Amino acid sequence: MKGQIERLKAVKLFVLDMDGTIYLGDKLFPYTRDFLREIEESGREFCFFTNNSSKNREAYLAKLHRMGIDIPPEKMLISNHVIIRWLRENRPGRRAYVVGTGPLLEDFRRAGIELCDDSPDYVVLGFDTSLTYDKLAKACHFVRNGAELFGVNPDWNCPVEGGFIPDCGSIAALVRASTGVQCEFFGKPSGHTLRYILEVCGREAQEIAVVGDRLYTDIAVTEGSQAASVLVLSGETTLEMLTNSDIKPDIIAENVGEIGAYLRQNG
Repeated sequence: MKGQIERLKAVKLFVLDMDGTIYLGDKLFPYTRDFLREIEESGREFCFFTNNSSKNREAYLAKLHRMGIDIPPEKMLISNHVIIRWLRENRPGRRAYVVGTGPLLEDFRRAGIELCDDSPDYVVLGFDTSLTYDKLAKACHFVRNGAELFGVNPDWNCPVEGGFIPDCGSIAALVRASTGVQCEFFGKPSGHTLRYILEVCGREAQEIAVVGDRLYTDIAVTEGSQAASVLVLSGETTLEMLTNSDIKPDIIAENVGEIGAYLRQNG
């Protein structure tokens, strides 16, 4: 590992990205289970946070279970809940048009947010793997007619086995090109996400380390705070990308296995 490694001594909670960090696609990295065990044996805690708004908490808990990792629901944090919580507090009683998958729409329904496809108060863009031209056309029409525009997560691409597929940020770029309106995002690196993590986990910023493979989401979410950022090179970011980026992590690790080794040696 490289960087301000001593910052890990103050960490009480590791906030872990998923795709590209603990697994890739449906394949768990071979060092992930040992890493999670090292966290717990060091007296620290961990939780997961994913920007992927195409699924819900239940889907991720089930996926982790299939990989042999069982955690309580409160340890599985997701960008869906960040935006939903904000909308319930700041846009109560208003109607939404959501461009998203079934699980994302179900999260909105469970939260008591009314969904509609005619004259909504605001439009929400998610990572919609069931995207159709009709959905895009409706979203753009509503925005042109005055509906507010929000995005769940700003990721341009989602890593999958064999490459990448367009994510929510790319969908938002298309809507912006058509309407001229830039949406506000709520997943990493938004300050909404960091506040959400600290509140639901009951921690101070200096007590957490965010671990992930993306500079513009996982690492950028800690900027301007006392939270530590740890970049792993097991996913999207390469050393060349890091050299050319203005966003710099506090610590760089080849993978989470290196972090586990540090915890094993230093407690």
